[in-house]
Amino acid sequence: MIQNLHTHTTFCDGTNTPEEMVYKAIQLEMDSLGFSSHTPLPGQTDWTMTEEDVSNYRAEVLRLRERYAGRLEIFLGLEQDYYSPPPGEGWDYLIGSVHCVEKDGRLLPVDYLSDDFRQNAAQFYGGDYDAFAEDYYSLVGEVAVKTGCQIVGHFDLITKFNEGGRIFDTSSPRYRQAVLGALDQLAGQDVVFEINTGAMSRGYRSTPYPEPWILRAMQDRRIPICITSDCHSVDDLLFAFPQAAELARACGYQERMVLTQQGFQPVGLDIL
Repeated sequence: MIQNLHTHTTFCDGTNTPEEMVYKAIQLEMDSLGFSSHTPLPGQTDWTMTEEDVSNYRAEVLRLRERYAGRLEIFLGLEQDYYSPPPGEGWDYLIGSVHCVEKDGRLLPVDYLSDDFRQNAAQFYGGDYDAFAEDYYSLVGEVAVKTGCQIVGHFDLITKFNEGGRIFDTSSPRYRQAVLGALDQLAGQDVVFEINTGAMSRGYRSTPYPEPWILRAMQDRRIPICITSDCHSVDDLLFAFPQAAELARACGYQERMVLTQQGFQPVGLDIL
């Protein structure tokens, strides 16, 4: 069962149209494809949809679902940000994500630009990255209740620019306490966590989200996983899926979840 549920197109910050994504998915002999455009978010218009985009996006994905029925199963989803307005009804699934932290009346992106991330940490947190992370993970712990999502997106997104610990120390006791606190909150929710290879495909990281020690903590808490590529280009629909599956296996997982018409179902970790 080959599936990617985290897919962005020209409706938000992707480089290909939905139909181009469908063509590629069929060429790759994928079983299903889920679209998950970014919902509108005040002040963040260069990577999210507008309100008008949402209705056009829905119509296009539903058109493609009908046109390619029998060749590819297509799911209509959204990536719902913590600070976005409620999405309304009629979606097959939602990915709940935290891309920004609100501080002193401003939304501070955690994954937009490395320099912005450093400057925001200096200006709003006095360079205390643990405090920045504590605010971030306090939101992540609430993301399922706040967004109504079925999938938790890129759990440790705040580490996007931190390959090799170049900015802050993820072994800090305060950092790890914040992480585990969010995990404990979400472990009681009926949500799936993604192993997300998107930052790998764009050259920011050499491993997926979440970090291996977090994956092991998730497995200890029996938190189910799916594998996604956070795809922004047809070339990355299945980027590093075998590596992600091997990482999951090394961290104690034996299965992943896939979305079907009957909801999420467990399947094996063998991919491609």
